[in-house]
Amino acid sequence: MERWKGRVALVTGASAGIGFAIARALVERGMKVVGCAERDIARIHKLSEELRDKPGSLTAIECDVAKEDQVMTMFQKIRADSKLGHVDVCINNAALAHPAPLLTGEASEWRHMFEVNVLGLLMCTKEAFKTMQEKRIDDGHIIIVSSLAGIRPINDKGLHCYMATKYAVNAIREGLRHELKELKTHIRISQVCPGIVETEFAEHHINKEHAQKLYSSMKCLQPEDVKGAVLYVLDAPPHVEATDIMMRPTDQLH
Repeated sequence: MERWKGRVALVTGASAGIGFAIARALVERGMKVVGCAERDIARIHKLSEELRDKPGSLTAIECDVAKEDQVMTMFQKIRADSKLGHVDVCINNAALAHPAPLLTGEASEWRHMFEVNVLGLLMCTKEAFKTMQEKRIDDGHIIIVSSLAGIRPINDKGLHCYMATKYAVNAIREGLRHELKELKTHIRISQVCPGIVETEFAEHHINKEHAQKLYSSMKCLQPEDVKGAVLYVLDAPPHVEATDIMMRPTDQLH
């Protein structure tokens, strides 16, 4: 991680869970981190204070990645900040789910999932890449924190649409890889696909009872485990592109 010291990382969905763990780890390793979130932005501000004696720094920006105007405003703030100015590493972590079956779900819930999980990722990636081009950065890194739900089917009707967004993300990752290669750039693209991770995700987006049952059924992955995979792909030598990492709890069957 030595070569990333002093460089800028954007972490979306940084107020809790995996994004929170990643933001903390990067600051501790000397990176200048922008942590964005739609809600609970106070958590990122609090973390920034806790980490003020660490080698790096954490800047909190409130942003709903589903809204283009807010994404554009966030990147304007990054460009205008003399300590930031651009993005070297874009970590697309923000995502959500609604228990909305394909035959009986609400269109508003389907739309919300695609806006955050797919369009938000696309907009943040596009704008981060623009800043890399502006600063002639040829060794940047785009990282997607996705899900095993985008690799194999889930037998849960409440998560079928969520699964569809993650299959889309998997296709986007491969498309980005090809477009970056066509441009003859050395910017790398990586995707980390965890299985069941014990975070606030299920409680917020499905329901508390489902979350408790799920997390008590096995020793689940922790945010720190996924953070470790992200650090691994970042720390790989420049000639190594860890395109996909799949990980699951040892006791998880599917």
